[in-house]
Amino acid sequence: MTRQELFTWIRQQYGTEPEYPWHDWNAVLRHNDNNKWYGVVLEVSADKLRLPEVGIIDVLNVKSDPLLIGSLRRQDGYFPAYHMNKEKWLSIQLGKPELDDAIKDLLSLSYELTAPKKRNRKLPANNPGDSANGKEKEADEG
Repeated sequence: MTRQELFTWIRQQYGTEPEYPWHDWNAVLRHNDNNKWYGVVLEVSADKLRLPEVGIIDVLNVKSDPLLIGSLRRQDGYFPAYHMNKEKWLSIQLGKPELDDAIKDLLSLSYELTAPKKRNRKLPANNPGDSANGKEKEADEG
């Protein structure tokens, strides 16, 4: 998956557009509602990732489960997160077709992990004698 294919997919999947806060080719993928990052696409020198090739490659940083990160980093195309918390974020090399499905799955997980937290609204406690529909209380008052 190339960066353009990734951007097309996130547009369709999440309705978000890449943002370029550093005014270069590096892009942030951000939730529309809480502005949290769920992904970052970066140009990285291959030698910084200890790759044998020469030049610049594109990577996608995603937030993930630390246990999953540990097992993925042992596989080809996965790296400690570049310029991010290495315990909670992971870099994935773009442009490797064999990783396309994993990229979509990991990006979906990252999107969920960075989504707004659902608040549990506390319901008022029922007084003894109140029923779920409140009819017993009405009968007592009448």
